[in-house]
Amino acid sequence: MSRSVLLLRAVNVSGRSSVPMARLREVLDTETDLQDVSTYIASGNIVCATPRDPAASCATVRALIAAEFGVDTPVIHRTHAELADSEAAQPFPEGELKLVHAMFLEGAPAAGALDALQGRLVPGERLALVGHDLWIDYAAGGVHTTRLTKAVLDRALGTAGTARNLRTVRKLIALTA
Repeated sequence: MSRSVLLLRAVNVSGRSSVPMARLREVLDTETDLQDVSTYIASGNIVCATPRDPAASCATVRALIAAEFGVDTPVIHRTHAELADSEAAQPFPEGELKLVHAMFLEGAPAAGALDALQGRLVPGERLALVGHDLWIDYAAGGVHTTRLTKAVLDRALGTAGTARNLRTVRKLIALTA
C-alpha cells in the first residue's frame, strides 16, 4: 500500500485557525474514505493510504475542516515518492535542519516566480524550485528575519503553499514509507 500526506496550511492546536488533531482524525475516519489515517505533530500533517483521487480527497478534507472547525485552509497532497524525490533534489543538503524549508505548493508556480522572489531575499537566504515545491534556505535569523512573508510568497507564486522544515519533511518521508 502506498502512503501519502495531506498538508494543511496555517492551522493551530488552539486559538485562531484551531484544528485539534484528535478531533480531525475522528472526523476523517467517520466522514471520508481515507484509510489508515494518522497525524504528525499539531501543525496539520495527515498521513494516510494514498487516496484513489487525491484532488477530490483534498477538496473533501478542506470542506470538512471548514464545516467542523470554521477554518478554510488549503489541503495539499504529496505521495511518499514525491516527498522523497523533492528532498533528494533540494540543493541545500548542508543547510541547518531548522532553517531549510520546503514550501509545498497547491499548484504550479507562476512564470517568473523565482525572479520575483530573488529581490526579497535577505543576505544569506537562498531559493530553489523543485517541481511544485519551493525550497528555502533561510539566513541565520530564520523565518523571523525573512522578508519572504506569506503575502509576498502567495503573490509571487500565484498559488497557495505550506512550509515544513527539513526535519519535518524527513519525518514525513519516514512516516509515508
